[in-house]
Amino acid sequence: MGAWDLLLTGLVLLFGLCGVLVPGVPGSWLVWAAVLWWALKDPQAVAWWVLVGATVVLFLSQVIRWALPPRRLRAGGVDARLLTYAGGGSFAGFVVLPVIGAIPGFLAGVYVHERIRLGRRGEARAAVRTVMRSGGWSLLTELFTCQLIAAAWLGAVFFG
Repeated sequence: MGAWDLLLTGLVLLFGLCGVLVPGVPGSWLVWAAVLWWALKDPQAVAWWVLVGATVVLFLSQVIRWALPPRRLRAGGVDARLLTYAGGGSFAGFVVLPVIGAIPGFLAGVYVHERIRLGRRGEARAAVRTVMRSGGWSLLTELFTCQLIAAAWLGAVFFG
């Protein structure tokens, strides 16, 4: 697989990761489609294992998301800026403390946004709980799953 194909796959993965945070964009399906296209263009065993793993992880993510309450982010006061802070915090946490850092990073991003918006620590903590109850856990589940798939793809490209 050429460098341009890998770059295009990486851009679709990045678009899918960003699409998870944008309502109406099927981010997780874009991530899966990018891995599928990569596996079809580069038919090696590692590519197919990453595709199988991505499929299983996405399926489990969907099962978990169906068990969670439905997303009502707008009702919980979630705006685009909060989603940006949460996504940035999740990405930073994923990089600083590989894999498991995405969860506290997401929560920290929501907290920082709410602390800036509300100004008080207690009100910010209450707002974080409200955001997470109104669909934040579902969003975090989908984002974390897509980050895992993207990390597996990067690992397979560089080390596989």
